[in-house]
Amino acid sequence: MSTKKANLILTTCSMAWGTSYIFMKLGIEGLSPLMLMALRTGIAFLLLVLIFFKRLLKVNKRLLLYSAITGFLLFTNLTPILYGLNTITASQSGFILSTTVVLVPIIHAIISRKLPEHHVRLGIIIVLIGMVLINGGDIFSVKPGTLLCMLSAFSYSINIVLNSYFTRHVNPLALGVYQQGFTCLYSVIGLLVFGSPIFPNTALDWISVLGLALLSSAYGFVVQTVVQQYTTPENTGFLFSLEPIFAAIFSYIFLHEKLPAMGYLGAVFILAGVFTAIDAKSTVMELFTGKPDAEVIAKNNEFHTK
Repeated sequence: MSTKKANLILTTCSMAWGTSYIFMKLGIEGLSPLMLMALRTGIAFLLLVLIFFKRLLKVNKRLLLYSAITGFLLFTNLTPILYGLNTITASQSGFILSTTVVLVPIIHAIISRKLPEHHVRLGIIIVLIGMVLINGGDIFSVKPGTLLCMLSAFSYSINIVLNSYFTRHVNPLALGVYQQGFTCLYSVIGLLVFGSPIFPNTALDWISVLGLALLSSAYGFVVQTVVQQYTTPENTGFLFSLEPIFAAIFSYIFLHEKLPAMGYLGAVFILAGVFTAIDAKSTVMELFTGKPDAEVIAKNNEFHTK
């Protein structure tokens, strides 16, 4: 697969995840967050097993271990969002979760014991300013939803870093599929411990569940796991940072959500910080010009071994 094609596919993943905030916001009105999680990942897992059955037969302990780890991280990534949407808007959650792009190089710097580059440090400062503004300008009265979405962004950042390593040692497609199964398992356990299963009883509930299962889980997360190896981490970070823009557009169209003036200013700061951290200027040039596959592979190998 060429780098340009991989970048285009990753853009569609960002669009799919942008719609997920709509489905999650609607879904939690009639379902508990854990039930919504169990259904979306369970349906996605069963569908993917039916489609890729023959390619999923080769299972070993390493694949199951990696799937269990990434499945748990996905569970701790998605569940806080669902609870957080009770106190903040879908648009706000989308912009807060875009800080994942900034958190990844921070985690990587901790692992490598090397300070992030100058543009990354500058981007982090700009993002922090944006976080204060999107919270209404009051740093001492952070909404629970804001904290939960920040926790979610941190969890997904760890997932991205580990995925970059895991996909070099196991089948990326199988990893993406089985992590959905493990996420469903963790959700079911949570339901049995903290609540009781209540299945959807309205058309809107089922639309939310199926939208999340098909677009976000079955398509978005699995395709990301497979395609990410064909492009650079910088490209991936930039394309994922488009997710909150799609989320804001869809939230405005379908939920009629509007942020206050300070909230929009905070969103601009967050996006500016994200684009600064990933050196958006050079990344955009790379997206349009493409890079030889050998150069992409070399750059990915450098990222994995740092």
